Amino acid sequence: MAQATFLKIHPDNPQPKAMAQVVDVLKKGGLVIYPTDTIYGLGCDLHNVRAVERLCQLRGLNPAKAQLSFICSDLTNISEYARISTQTYKVMKKALPGPFTFVLEASSKVPKIGGIRRKTVGIRVPDNAICLSLVEQLGNPIVSTSIHDEDEVVEYTTDPELIYEKYRNLVDLVIDGGYGNNIASTVVNCENDEFDILREGAGDIQEFL
Repeated sequence: MAQATFLKIHPDNPQPKAMAQVVDVLKKGGLVIYPTDTIYGLGCDLHNVRAVERLCQLRGLNPAKAQLSFICSDLTNISEYARISTQTYKVMKKALPGPFTFVLEASSKVPKIGGIRRKTVGIRVPDNAICLSLVEQLGNPIVSTSIHDEDEVVEYTTDPELIYEKYRNLVDLVIDGGYGNNIASTVVNCENDEFDILREGAGDIQEFL
C-alpha cells in the first residue's frame, strides 16, 4: 500500500478542489483521518462494506460488535438513518452541530455491519466545516471512530502531523485541519427520551434540556 496523502485544508473555508479529492478517496473505499469539533476521527463511506471491515480491522474491532458512530450533515440527514421522537428532535435541534454523539433507534436504512443489523446507532453532527462538507459532498454519512493514542496519559493525539506519522502506511488520506482537541464528544442515549449520559465529554447536554 502506498503512503497516505497528507492534505492541508483550511478549517473554516474548505477548498472545493481539496474536498473533492477526499470524497474521491472515500468513494473508492479508502480510509480517511479528518478533524471534527472534538478529536480527530478515522472514517469511511457508510455504504462500503469492505471499507467498514478494514476500518474495524485497523482499530482491532469485531465488525459484528463494534459500536461505530456516523457523521451526518444535519437533522434531515439524521432522520434518514434514525427514528427521532419530537422531544428528542427539539433537543438535538438546539444542540447540533456540536460535540455530542446521540444514540438513537436505527432505521432500516442503516446497512448491516459485520452481517448484523443494528438496533441503535450513534450519530454526530460536528461543528466543523471540513467534516460537514465531506458528508454533504459524499451524499451519505461517514462511519467514524476516534483516533486513540497509545500513551496512557495522552488519550488522543491532537497534532495532525504526528497522526500522519503514525497512520501514513495504514490509511489512504490524512487531513491536516489544524490542531484537534483532546476531549471526545459527550455520548447521550436518547432511547425513550431519557437523555442518559453514557460518556461525559466536551458537550453539556443539560444546557439544551
